[in-house]
This record gives sequence, C-alpha cells and structure tokens, in this order.
Amino acid sequence: HGIPFHHIAVTPSTKADAETATLALLDAHGIELIVLARYMQVLSPAFVARYPRRIINVHHSFLPAFMGAKPYHRAFERGVKLIGATSHYVTEDLDEGPIIEQEVVRVSHRDGLDDLLQKGRDLEKVVLSRAVRWHIDHRVLAYAHKTVIFD
Repeated sequence: HGIPFHHIAVTPSTKADAETATLALLDAHGIELIVLARYMQVLSPAFVARYPRRIINVHHSFLPAFMGAKPYHRAFERGVKLIGATSHYVTEDLDEGPIIEQEVVRVSHRDGLDDLLQKGRDLEKVVLSRAVRWHIDHRVLAYAHKTVIFD
C-alpha cells in the first residue's frame, strides 16, 4: 500500500541506539501518535517525555492486575474468572499510565491457557482500536492519573 516500513532491531546492548534511530524516524515523518502493540520493550523516560500523552499501549490484562510480562499465564495459574485487556497512555512507570479503555471476558475452569490467550488477543484488538479512535477524535481528556472519555 506504499506505507513505509522500517525495522530497527532492539537488543539489550543496542537499546539506546535503537531508540535514537526510532526518534529520528518519527521526527523525519512528523509522527504525532505512537501505538505500541506487542512491542514488549520498556521505553526510556527520555523517549516517553518526547511524546507525552501521545504513546498508546495495549496491555494484555485488566490493569492494574497482572502488570508486566505473561499476564494471561499468571491469570491462568491463579484461576481467575475474568480476564481483560487495557489500553493506556505510556508513562515512565511500566503499565501505570492513564487508562483509556478496558474490556473483560469471563473464563472458566474449562478454559486452558491457549483459550485465555485467544480470548485475550480478541479483547486487545477491541480496546486498542477504541483507544486510538478516541484519541484521534480528541475525545480523551487526560488529567492527573485518569482519563475522561467524551461521548
């Protein structure tokens, strides 16, 4: 479709250089909103500071429960009855930014880990698309550590 694609490999030893290259690309293209989906990297405070309230992340749990990696695995181990997904603005604190949208689905003892993973992926798509749409439509008012979503 003629959309530019750039791959910048990130390893622990190249993380700083990768962020510098990414910021240069974002600046060169006048990017105003960054969407993180399956990025699985923690952005540096300097990176986040360049795009305040303009980086949206989708997290594969109903935050604040199960922050960080492998939340569906931990939810399965705990035998929860609801799993969820959350879209939020990225801040310096991992998975702690103001929440834009959340959704949940019921799970039971009949659901295996693969079932939770699939149900979660479905939820992630929904909450991420809503959050991006609402942000683009200027329907999100972020204040303190919260958001208001206007109808």
